[in-house]
Amino acid sequence: MTEHVIDGRELQPPEPMERTLEALDTLAEGDELLLLLYCQPHPLFNILRKNGYAWSEDLRPDGTREIRIHKLPA
Repeated sequence: MTEHVIDGRELQPPEPMERTLEALDTLAEGDELLLLLYCQPHPLFNILRKNGYAWSEDLRPDGTREIRIHKLPA
């Protein structure tokens, strides 16, 4: 399993979303994408849900949201 990381904390919208969607297209089976943000990306969650991805979310003490995304089995 490979973990890909996108640190979107200092990026301006829509760059974190664009980078995330581009990275999802390159994920191999079993890979995971770690997205770091200061907010909950509700529009992204809707896209993930509609396209067969699952995610989990953790909140760090500094307010960073760790969003781990992976493709659901077909």
